[in-house]
Amino acid sequence: MRSEKKLVLAGLLLDELKELLTVNSVSKEFPSYRAKQIYEWICRGALSFEEMSNLPIALRKELAEKYHLIAGEPITELVDPDGTLKLALRLDDGFVIESVILADGEGRKTACLSSQAGCPMGCVFCKTGTLGFYRNLSAREITGQFLQLKKRAPNISHIVVMGMGEPLLNPEELRKALLFFTEEEGLNISKRRITLSTCGIKNGILELAEQGPDVRLALSLTTAREGLRERLMPSVTDSLASLKKVLLVYNKKHRITLEMVLLGGINTTTADADAAADFSRGLDVMINLIPWNPVEGLQFDGLPLKPPSSREIADFARALESRGLKVTVRMGKGCSIGGACGQLGSKVNESK
Repeated sequence: MRSEKKLVLAGLLLDELKELLTVNSVSKEFPSYRAKQIYEWICRGALSFEEMSNLPIALRKELAEKYHLIAGEPITELVDPDGTLKLALRLDDGFVIESVILADGEGRKTACLSSQAGCPMGCVFCKTGTLGFYRNLSAREITGQFLQLKKRAPNISHIVVMGMGEPLLNPEELRKALLFFTEEEGLNISKRRITLSTCGIKNGILELAEQGPDVRLALSLTTAREGLRERLMPSVTDSLASLKKVLLVYNKKHRITLEMVLLGGINTTTADADAAADFSRGLDVMINLIPWNPVEGLQFDGLPLKPPSSREIADFARALESRGLKVTVRMGKGCSIGGACGQLGSKVNESK
């Protein structure tokens, strides 16, 4: 664990970096073009000042003495046979977070990032929810995950904020991180290639719709049967009716993805298909079915959770399609390394 209390540079916008290095100059005169060089190296994927070969050696040494470049220290790196990579990072206060690189059938790489250490939502089907909530991540801790992953896969083209935590409970730091990802002079990732997944924080969705940034939105619906959803996702307090109102506002910008984690024998009934169709009426949505990825020890109503059968998945997909819904099925990747949806959850701060 890094014990020095130093500022982290990666994650600052270019103008912020120039201001910081000018005010806290590491030399008598710090020309602004040096800040631009440092920023370019960060965006290129440098993980140390030593890699910045066009900076004087003395300056690199001074920077290393005064600042950390990237937030988070890699402690484990696991690779699934399907190509998924999971990276665990220890933060300066000892908390551990995880992030993932996913590859689709066309070889496109997506970075899956965490927004909190732990999670306060307590969804019964998610490992992260068993940890409890520790704290929000800073923008530099969010961007640090991406930069660490980028070093391992330079061709990452998409970002999903779907890792540990509920992003819309950390809106200010999330917004700063998204600005870093999309700044034209830096990483310049299109907002259309960034997706944020939420359990359904009504005020957060509305704020995102009104103030931006204009990224894509995925709602973790799981089921549109209100009573069942309340039991499966106990910390989501906004009703489905009130949630739908803000989704209609967001729909003016983008189609929304409704994510349904399929739990064997629980939320794959005709009633669930009817409720999903009713909830979707009037919305421009895609239904993304996610068969539950096993997590040892998770239960519902005193019984162990289980993945749905192949027949159960196919039948439920057809039931939704017969009700006029657009449906995709996302089969789990990274299961053997605990890197699939709902499986993230390293134990945290050893000193706490």
